[in-house]
Amino acid sequence: MVTETYLVTKGFPKDELFGLVSQIRRCVISIPSNIAEGCGRKTNKDFSNFLGISLGSCFEFETQIIISKNIGYLTNEQFTVLESEIQHIQNMIIKLQSSLENK
Repeated sequence: MVTETYLVTKGFPKDELFGLVSQIRRCVISIPSNIAEGCGRKTNKDFSNFLGISLGSCFEFETQIIISKNIGYLTNEQFTVLESEIQHIQNMIIKLQSSLENK
């Protein structure tokens, strides 16, 4: 999803490079980065905390792609692909976080 997001945002207007493009790229990179960092922690509580940060980035990313679609920067097809992927990732994170908290 990160690679796809970078490719899609290359088509955004140049005046959005330091605005929406930068924000979208930062939060989409934050998702796997926080999962990886949390996985390297010693306790389930720490891992769960990083999953929570990653989940927050997921919802931030979802909001930004909705805005991008609404203002015409994303096609319906691009939006549908990204929206489906982010919802799948959100569900996986929620389930993983729940399983860690139940241990």
